[in-house]
Amino acid sequence: MKKIRKIGILTGGGDCPGLNAVIRAVVHTACRDHGLEVCGILDGYAGLIHKNVRPLALAEVSGILPRGGTILGTSNRDNPFHYTEPGPGAKKEHRDVSAQALKTIEYNEIDALITVGGDGTQIIANTFFEKHGVPVIGVPKTIDNDLDGTDVTFGFDTALNIATTAVDKLHSTAEAHHRIMVIEVMGRYAGWIALGAGLAGGGDVILIPELPYRVDKVCEKIRRRSDGGKRFSLIVVAEGARPEGGERVVARQVNDASDPIRLGGIAALVANQVEDMTGIESRFTILGHVQRGGSPSPFDRILASRFGYHAVQAAVGRKFGQLVGLRGQDIRTTPIKDAVAVPRRVRDDNDLVRVARAVGTCFGA
Repeated sequence: MKKIRKIGILTGGGDCPGLNAVIRAVVHTACRDHGLEVCGILDGYAGLIHKNVRPLALAEVSGILPRGGTILGTSNRDNPFHYTEPGPGAKKEHRDVSAQALKTIEYNEIDALITVGGDGTQIIANTFFEKHGVPVIGVPKTIDNDLDGTDVTFGFDTALNIATTAVDKLHSTAEAHHRIMVIEVMGRYAGWIALGAGLAGGGDVILIPELPYRVDKVCEKIRRRSDGGKRFSLIVVAEGARPEGGERVVARQVNDASDPIRLGGIAALVANQVEDMTGIESRFTILGHVQRGGSPSPFDRILASRFGYHAVQAAVGRKFGQLVGLRGQDIRTTPIKDAVAVPRRVRDDNDLVRVARAVGTCFGA
């Protein structure tokens, strides 16, 4: 059995507060506790494809704990098993370049690879593990909080704080102008950010992908508020929300990305429909990538550090093909294939949904 001497780490998919905290914890744990070398793969899987690898010592991770983004860079387009290259004219071609990635791992003598990312990153990691026997350890990252195998992903808490602050700020302007304010938050096909920010910020209506809404029900809620003397309303809508029997609003399609569908625009649709049906002036705000940026919250710094520590321990213990995750108060491992099998979505019987309904929140259903 080959001894672990060097660990590689990459950050894939969208950027997220807490990535640098993971990198820092991995380097410190590997170097201080186990005397191992660590190298960073730049720009996600693109670094494996193009041989962009650099050593990571303690000096390289000094001071990065509170920083957003990732010092290694990231990419959500470079799948080694389905790599996009320019073809003749405007045509694009796809081919399997995983052999190049394997050569990079071999050339750099990487004995264990820690992949920090969401479902797309971990699906690729599991393919490397199952198809080529690459010794991988997954670390769950996404502001969307939609990855199974953990109770919560790091990055979510920071995004939730940003979204809640935005809802709080819109509350005062909605009340001052007697308007309906619609705020669109991220989350892709999961409603965790909208649900959390809506509940924490006192949203009157929360629209999430898991519970298709009816606009007449939304308007009914707003009219009841108006009749009761409440001359404003707040609607928090997830970018992936859709009307009952309808489709999600797609901003654009990018075919060479891991997720070709870019959602966006549901807030404008809802605001216009509600204004037409109620006669109350409505405005919308799309929060966008602000939710991904900035310094991670204390919770995310701590969770990311715990994940980094336990990822190294799992690598040293040769628990390959596993994802570290938070279960209750403990960090445990789950097979990556199980963690990516079914996305983590908001259920109708979720406790947060029950609480929101109990305090009068409308889900448009």
